[in-house]
Amino acid sequence: MANDFLSMELKLPKINPNFIKIGLAAIVFIILLASSFYAISPEETDVISTFRYMNEDGLPGFRFLQDRIDYRATTHHFNMDTYDHLIPDDLKINAVVMASFAYHGAMQEDKLPHKAVTGWNPNFKLHQPDLFKGGGAYTNAFADFDNDGDLDLFVGFRAKPNRLYRNDDGTFTDVAAQVGIADVGYTRTAAWGDYNGDGHLDLFVGSESSSDITLVWNRLYRNDGDGKHFTDVSQSTGVKLSGRFRQASWVDYDNDGDVDLFVGFRDKPNVLLQNNNGKFINVAKSLGVDDPRKTVGAAWFDYDKDGDLDLYVANMDGDANGLFRNDGSRFEDVASQAGVESGGRPLGSKLFGSVRPSIGDYDNDGNLDIFLANYGPNALYQNKGNGQFVNVAPKLGLAIDSCYDTGTWGDYDNDGHIDLYVNGTITRGKKYEDYIFHNRDGRFVNVTPKIIQENNGDHGAHWVDFDQDGDLDLALTSGPSEGMHHLLRNQLSEKRAQESLQVLVLDGKGHYTRAGSEVRLYNAETKNLLGTQILDSGSGYNSQNSMPVHFGLAGVKSVDVEVTIMTKSGRKNVRLENIDPSEYSGSYLTVQVDSNGKLVK
Repeated sequence: MANDFLSMELKLPKINPNFIKIGLAAIVFIILLASSFYAISPEETDVISTFRYMNEDGLPGFRFLQDRIDYRATTHHFNMDTYDHLIPDDLKINAVVMASFAYHGAMQEDKLPHKAVTGWNPNFKLHQPDLFKGGGAYTNAFADFDNDGDLDLFVGFRAKPNRLYRNDDGTFTDVAAQVGIADVGYTRTAAWGDYNGDGHLDLFVGSESSSDITLVWNRLYRNDGDGKHFTDVSQSTGVKLSGRFRQASWVDYDNDGDVDLFVGFRDKPNVLLQNNNGKFINVAKSLGVDDPRKTVGAAWFDYDKDGDLDLYVANMDGDANGLFRNDGSRFEDVASQAGVESGGRPLGSKLFGSVRPSIGDYDNDGNLDIFLANYGPNALYQNKGNGQFVNVAPKLGLAIDSCYDTGTWGDYDNDGHIDLYVNGTITRGKKYEDYIFHNRDGRFVNVTPKIIQENNGDHGAHWVDFDQDGDLDLALTSGPSEGMHHLLRNQLSEKRAQESLQVLVLDGKGHYTRAGSEVRLYNAETKNLLGTQILDSGSGYNSQNSMPVHFGLAGVKSVDVEVTIMTKSGRKNVRLENIDPSEYSGSYLTVQVDSNGKLVK
């Protein structure tokens, strides 16, 4: 059993001397009670280390219940400011709650201080709920398929027609049948990319068989121009595949200027289709990426910073994960050497596996980290910047041991630190809990609102600014027929929402072929790094978006933007200085970089 997490954030405001003993007694009571009921890791068994996450801003209740109560079955995370999570019948919880109130009662100022959580608690509202209420939805992916400047949404379903929602200034309409992509299957993957380099985003969709669906197919839908119609060109392009489709990604693995297609499979070796002027050839075996294990999720990023995209693969049924280092002419699996082989869960048992790797720089050090949603304890691999990763999930309270399908990063409150949404699966009539974890300078607090609990997402999940108001909204899907595929609109204040910047990276021709490129923001005055993002190369549940990256700025007024692309001659950086984010409110900054790494626009 993985180590439980125990941490407290504590800074005492002015205390009435008459109540010091009450406060100290309450603190001691909490430590003793927690030590009695929870298995604490060896490094957390002394009082000093228990307090090592003290917060300079004050105490948002207590963070001592940041891990599970029932370890394998039902998972409960608690923040003492979220009272609807409390379980009245659980004596252990009640005792700790009473101790918390006893401590707060000792305070002369602010009986229940909330200063530290101002702006943390996410507030969402269902957007067009009647349109998005249908269940049986698995994968979802965003792209501006009609080139009108806003992001549209594809949703893949089981046993009913797939949908394509056209976004017209924030109002969505299903146009899938109208444009020719309302096929019926058990859709498991969807990836947007401009495979023929004509400036119009195309769509790959993969299905699998089930008890009510016997057809196993994929479609490569060519966009015939501004999304007015799509044509299935799977056969003519050499992209006619079969199997239990999982992650598909359009990436330029060979840096030749066009996007190639990777497809992961649950039941056969993975495929890498090299793009040769719009015709595709499977080169996976010759390059060493024909992984035969039970692949579900995958993501591409330049982990070793040598100028080409490497591949991280998440495998199920007890199989180890793979990190395939791109050496130019061949890939080598270096997962074991890099420390990411297990994915943070036990190997060898079919009860455990990794579903979804999510790439993001959670600690703002400029290195891309990996979160893994698992069957078994989740993992967060901190990138040490030297080719090595360390799993910090147990220390940070993210190693929840349950069944999870998706994790996705996004700065929902624009405070400059990416937060984490994680959804539990729904299987055999059992629903596993979903979470939003607020990232407080690299420490995570459960702030899951009631609307997330009520809508039980279990597969697709993306942070996206669909209405271009500056804050990130959340798109979810749910597989059961009684489920949903809701779009949750972020209700952040207008002022705070506009403290952000979105950056879209295109090639020299203005086409979307730069998946896996990196964007870094710096404070223009201090030159301090503010954050790092990657253009989507595999995310959500087996999906790939074509959309800008988003940065929360927490009031920073001027930034430098650095874009890193992969080229034949290595990593190339371009830099734009003294960018005023307010000039891009309601839109995004577009950066065009040619194949030589030169800024075009």
